[in-house]
Amino acid sequence: MKNIFFLIILFFFLSNCTGSGSKGLLGTGVSIATDPRSLGTQIDDSIMEKNLKARLILENKKYFLDIKAEVIDGRIFLTGVVDKVEEKLQITKMAWETKGARSVKNDLKIKEKFDIKVSAKDFLILSQLKSALIFNKNTKVSNYHIDVYKKKIFIYGIASDNNEKKEVINEAKQILDVQDVIASIFLIEDLRIQKD
Repeated sequence: MKNIFFLIILFFFLSNCTGSGSKGLLGTGVSIATDPRSLGTQIDDSIMEKNLKARLILENKKYFLDIKAEVIDGRIFLTGVVDKVEEKLQITKMAWETKGARSVKNDLKIKEKFDIKVSAKDFLILSQLKSALIFNKNTKVSNYHIDVYKKKIFIYGIASDNNEKKEVINEAKQILDVQDVIASIFLIEDLRIQKD
């Protein structure tokens, strides 16, 4: 009974949260107003994301802060940190068990000792990339979710065309000290169902 009560409160909390930056009402990294997915696909992705997040928190409450899950067109992207390899494998399994999952990309890292210099550098890289995308007239920053971990940039989102996709990746690669850019950017034409 206690777990059910906790799950209900958690679902209520997650359904009323809107993140900062590029998070829309439905929880994806794409703004609802400019999202090329159909409303049904947006809702399906949002339900999948909230379902997975709730199951992760029920598994271990620390996952609330340590793990981020994004769902775009049925594709699940995991980022964050875990203590052990076994946790990473278990979380991947849970993501695949999410109803409607088409693929799972697991970019979870094994937790290491906290380094303030590395964290500050990651924050600086994130800020620089978001600023660059805002000022680049060929990109829409609201269509992307960006994570930075140990000078590696992870970009998830939907580009209107190949030129926008290339622009986003190029902006990320131009930032000083970036070691790698891992982009999971889909084109509108790659989506299963699109807005009319």
